Amino acid sequence: MAPRIPTWFAHACALMLAGLLLAGCGSKEPEERAAFIQFLQTRVIDRPGVRVPQPTEEQKKPFGAYAQHYTVITDFNTAMNRTAQQMDGIVAKGSLRSLSDVVARRDDLRSVREGVQQMRRALDENLARADAARAQLQQPEDLKAVFDKAYDKTVTTPAGIFRDVFPALDAVFDGAIRIGDYVDAHKSQIQISGSTFTVSDPKVLNELNGMLQQLNSHSAAIQTAQRRMRTAVAGG
Repeated sequence: MAPRIPTWFAHACALMLAGLLLAGCGSKEPEERAAFIQFLQTRVIDRPGVRVPQPTEEQKKPFGAYAQHYTVITDFNTAMNRTAQQMDGIVAKGSLRSLSDVVARRDDLRSVREGVQQMRRALDENLARADAARAQLQQPEDLKAVFDKAYDKTVTTPAGIFRDVFPALDAVFDGAIRIGDYVDAHKSQIQISGSTFTVSDPKVLNELNGMLQQLNSHSAAIQTAQRRMRTAVAGG
């Protein structure tokens, strides 16, 4: 005769099983995931430009635990906005209007060049932090596919555009400093009056013109990169 399972044990197992079934049936994960996917698709991916909305705590409630996933994007975007503001200030500070301006502001230009290098390091660190946080996210395949598109649009692509600006900025400030040093070393042959200058030595004139042409080409590269950034942000 097979041993009988005690009635109390059978009831306890039944209660435990019922609890597990209720927990499973009551899970909000599918609805939370669907809400987060819809938000990413309609509010981030489908809209033109780099749009990173900042939902309120109340608006994030339907996302459940997935709301924390979105902070990977918003944290990077906040840091990138700071970098963009710093870059605008640095470009303005480093703007040069004449040869006399280049000569007189060499110390400023060296300071600005160091600021550019710091910005580049900060961008690289922020991107590495975002990539690492993204790699730790546990996401079902349907959510991952949409999140990856949103991440590429709001993190990877803008970071790449920013990185393209740095070589041109380095070249401009390096070139301007080199011109300032060159003019100072040949000041007996170069006379500057306001926005114009004259050079008594043809060799010096050719060398100086060559450096100025290079500086102008690098300045044009910065303007092109800035237009790319504005286009990416505006979605034009």
